[in-house]
Amino acid sequence: MRRPEVRTKSPADIAAMRKAGRVVAEMHERIRAAIRPGVTTGELDAIGQQVIAERGASSNFLGYHGFPAVICTSPNSVVVHGIPGEYRLQEGDIISIDCGAVVDGWHGDAAFTAPVGSVSAGALRLIEVTKAALCAAVEVMIPGKRMGDIGAAVQRTVETAGFSVVRDYTGHGIGRAMHELPNVPNIGRPGRGPELRVGDVFAIEPMVNAGSPEVVELDDGWTVVTEDGSLSAHFEHTVAITDDGPEILTC
Repeated sequence: MRRPEVRTKSPADIAAMRKAGRVVAEMHERIRAAIRPGVTTGELDAIGQQVIAERGASSNFLGYHGFPAVICTSPNSVVVHGIPGEYRLQEGDIISIDCGAVVDGWHGDAAFTAPVGSVSAGALRLIEVTKAALCAAVEVMIPGKRMGDIGAAVQRTVETAGFSVVRDYTGHGIGRAMHELPNVPNIGRPGRGPELRVGDVFAIEPMVNAGSPEVVELDDGWTVVTEDGSLSAHFEHTVAITDDGPEILTC
């Protein structure tokens, strides 16, 4: 199958992307440490802003098509693109944090979902399975594999556990822009699709719902929620394909 337009990165490009990835990883670390009942999503965004400022980076989220913050905060039934603000985290919530950074013109992008205090066994299982789906996808990102192998690994992990994969949103290429071609679906068939090559860098991001895979965008033009009100989780890493296998740049 013909490869879509992919901006292959050199070893020097990937080394530069590691710098952006380290800033994103620090944002994750410091935001994760602050997640607890009573904290507002706006306060979490302020932590992300502080890390970016301290590291001399810039935000690839703030101002993107008008987005008003440096992180996305997506609690409970919010799938992606939640806007930080006055919402105060409550015991039993789950919260997805998606953020990125730009260093010397190169982008990093990653997400995680965390429990807030003590959460239900079902919520913990959703988080664990979504993280496992990302890990399964990364494992197959070796030269000679196919794009369909990435989606198939996510889909198999999620559906075997009884959850559903969001179809409406995908992973993507990343480099000098936050979103580059190709889109990287979270469903697929093994051995199908364009071949993976050394120098490909993708943001892989399974979004997993406890119920139906259907989603709805709210009137704010950003916030995406599950159609049936079920919980949703989201994990993401920026991953480079190298001669030695996959390298996660955002950890």
